[in-house]
Amino acid sequence: MMEGMIMATDAEIQKFVQHHQGFIPKRGWIAHVKAARGIPTLRGAKEARRKHDIEPCPPEKREAIEEAFRHFGMM
Repeated sequence: MMEGMIMATDAEIQKFVQHHQGFIPKRGWIAHVKAARGIPTLRGAKEARRKHDIEPCPPEKREAIEEAFRHFGMM
């Protein structure tokens, strides 16, 4: 990922997934997939490590979130 790149917000990712897949992913799922993919969060490293920020994403929902990441050039 290029330095200084503007990343999509969680809300933008949620809207994309809702439009293309028909469900709204939880913010915790998005944080989990970002962490698994090594994508930095906008909240900063300290806050992103808090347990309540990351909620395990169900395996069947992960591909939809990754599709949104690809759409926004995040991976």
